[in-house]
Amino acid sequence: MKAVKFLFILVVLIAIARFCRAVDKPNARMKTVEKSVVEGNNKFALELYAKLGGKEGNLFCSPYSISTALAMACAGARGSTEMQMARVMHYPVISRPGDEFSSTIIPDREKFAGAFGNIIKDLNSRGEKGAYELRVANALWGQEGYEFVSDFIRVVSAQYGGECKQVDFVGATEAARKTINTWVEKKTENKIKDLIKPGVLNRMTRLVLTNAIYFKGNWARQFKKARTRPEPFTLADGKKIDVPMMNQTEHFKYTETEDFQALELPYVDNELSMIILLPKRTDGLGDIEKTLTAENFPKWLKKLHKRKVIVSVPKFRMTSQFSLASVLKSMGLTDAFVPDVADFSGMNGKRDLFISAVIHKAYVDVNEEGTEAAAATGVVIGVTSVMPDRPAVFRADHPFLFLIRDNISGGILFIGRVMNPKA
Repeated sequence: MKAVKFLFILVVLIAIARFCRAVDKPNARMKTVEKSVVEGNNKFALELYAKLGGKEGNLFCSPYSISTALAMACAGARGSTEMQMARVMHYPVISRPGDEFSSTIIPDREKFAGAFGNIIKDLNSRGEKGAYELRVANALWGQEGYEFVSDFIRVVSAQYGGECKQVDFVGATEAARKTINTWVEKKTENKIKDLIKPGVLNRMTRLVLTNAIYFKGNWARQFKKARTRPEPFTLADGKKIDVPMMNQTEHFKYTETEDFQALELPYVDNELSMIILLPKRTDGLGDIEKTLTAENFPKWLKKLHKRKVIVSVPKFRMTSQFSLASVLKSMGLTDAFVPDVADFSGMNGKRDLFISAVIHKAYVDVNEEGTEAAAATGVVIGVTSVMPDRPAVFRADHPFLFLIRDNISGGILFIGRVMNPKA
């Protein structure tokens, strides 16, 4: 009797184990998909920075915001336009077989949107806990009375959390522009104002896709204001200026190579952090930018190890704005901007829509308490159309590069450089 009872329990345990494995498999696959989305976003982030870095001066942007806004547009793209967007943006081409009568492989848009949406939901969920503020918001602004494909609206709403709103681009263009800008201001705590300038929208505009991201976090180890003092900062041309330099000595993750030093400054909860890449030569930032690739960056992160570091970092605040159409075209995203070539039939069932503008604006403020950063992106759719024991010294008194990274997913949320903290 005992043997029968034991055998029954064993069978039940095996059945439960098999069931658990069956349940876990979809989750494991989804995690793999989400990981590939993050890796693709990071690759796009560093390639975009390489393009934007050719301009002089300070620079700051949220490639994550740009990638999210364009992912929503990609949900309505079809054919070669969809494939080109996926290739340039490094969205994973998740495919599934066609119907039983065809061997055609077609993109699984739902799975990709679901994975992207899960990352957004996770960021928002963690941002609501109170240790730091982090919010990602999306919205779709369509011409009132204009018919969009219900599947497209559903995906943007259900997966990306995009609020679907109607405005009148045809009869009240300026009012529509102000409505969209007001939404952006509200979602970014009034840090991003006037995202869409006069003249960007017109009577031919049918849709604007917007993304807004806001972050505010305190350093896990704050700088004492009493230790902030004016100190020299050497510009790229060798000229020196006095800037408010924050100072502290603590244990941080740190590494260095022959060319640069790398420091990680975590925010409260250690879920997000700022990575600073400081060239050893005052004019060496350009060389670091050239080697900042999706292959090298993870390798540098792995070399970070905790040790005592004497840190000096300037306070700084900056706002950057970009019109990204020409940059994206130079990266290979061409079809989407060309009337009669672009295929966004997934939005309205026709081939008469194209992207007329991609606008991005970002803000960052770094001080003794922590960091406040915000960014917004608008996609306008028109109709045709081994370390020593002594403390390391990390003195950021010349141009440097910095990134704000989500340590949970590994995603790069913001990236920028400081050429002049007072500019």
